[in-house]
Amino acid sequence: MTETAPATEPAQQNLLTDTRLDALGLHETILAGLTERGFSHATPIQAETLPLALKGTDIAGQAHTGTGKTAAFLLATLHRLLTDSPEPSEHAPAQASQPRALILAPTRELADQIYKDALPLASGTGLKCVVCYGGTGYEEQRQAIQDGVDILIGTPGRLIDYYKQKVYTLKAIEVAVLDEADRMFDLGFIDDIRYMFRKMPRPENRQNLLFSATLSHRVLELAYEHMNSPTLIRTDTETVNIDAITQKLYHVSKDDKLALLVGTLRRIDNGRTLIFINTKRTAEFIEDGLNANGFTAATLSGDVAQNKRLRLLEDFKQGKLPIMVATDVAARGLHIPDVTHVINYDLPQDAQDYVHRIGRTARAGNTGDAISFACEEYVYSLPDIEAYIEHKIEAEMPHGEAFADDVVIPARRPRKPRGGRRKGGGNRKPRSRRA
Repeated sequence: MTETAPATEPAQQNLLTDTRLDALGLHETILAGLTERGFSHATPIQAETLPLALKGTDIAGQAHTGTGKTAAFLLATLHRLLTDSPEPSEHAPAQASQPRALILAPTRELADQIYKDALPLASGTGLKCVVCYGGTGYEEQRQAIQDGVDILIGTPGRLIDYYKQKVYTLKAIEVAVLDEADRMFDLGFIDDIRYMFRKMPRPENRQNLLFSATLSHRVLELAYEHMNSPTLIRTDTETVNIDAITQKLYHVSKDDKLALLVGTLRRIDNGRTLIFINTKRTAEFIEDGLNANGFTAATLSGDVAQNKRLRLLEDFKQGKLPIMVATDVAARGLHIPDVTHVINYDLPQDAQDYVHRIGRTARAGNTGDAISFACEEYVYSLPDIEAYIEHKIEAEMPHGEAFADDVVIPARRPRKPRGGRRKGGGNRKPRSRRA
């Protein structure tokens, strides 16, 4: 889809194909909405999957955020529901809602993003979309499902909670979508996914669409277990993203990383910067350190309250928040436009996560910069990362002006829930970098 679309994943301009969306046989109601919004051509993942999916074929697709995969499975889902008449389940509890499509996402942010992408595509179709996830709006989400829903989008925990309360049934599911399947494994949701699949009609009686950043053996095992002879489709989007990113690596001691980070940020002119760390405690330290040194920064992690997470994401997307410190909860499945710099304060411990992290920049045809700090704690990940991306990252030892000599070192926050002793005392003071 073209990048003129305001509400769906923007396609990178150099990833558009010659395939026209109005030549795919989409339902006329959907097509009218696409035309009205200026959508004309498909991205590779859309061009590969939609002709098959619109015929009812199951798809196991490999694609990354920013390639148009969300629009691909949403268009296929809407088309299926508009062209097939619903078949209410005879076994549903009297008061239970009967969604016709279920879209599963691993994180709250991704579920919310899919929902926001679905709304403009579904407008004018008469199909109702509802999203549910933990951390907020328990009764409101419950009531929205009870009031009736065609396309139910959500995370496994909250969905199973409502299912066991008989708020809705899965007996009438016609389309099942699993997004970021590999991330489902990483987050330990796979037993929940299998539970929900077993409550749906048999695989041959529904359409199944699975998307994953990698079609690993465990993802393919899941696909063949719960799908109906899926067609495997891989699109090579990762290389394009990496080629658009200038990568640099600094070898630095753990004690000097904050001084290097502050010095690096001072040299970035009006950039929107995403800083990745490996632990929540480090995220708190970096957020406090940046704010103490004159920057405006906030942390996005799994422990942040959901309403605050959504507000921080929106502020970051709109440029109100110039620096976001994030755990890997922000590395996958989220489209954040106009990120100019990604900084790996900690090298990721998984090589694939390196690509997902730096892929937050250089989107929609833009270029970007990725800077990584290799300290004595995480440098062991570097050989695996370079083997995975099949080239060495330009590396150097930073000196002199690369560091901020007047950096303020923040006090460590007390540990929770025990409330451990604060390290380094309660006063903040400038610290000169050791030679």
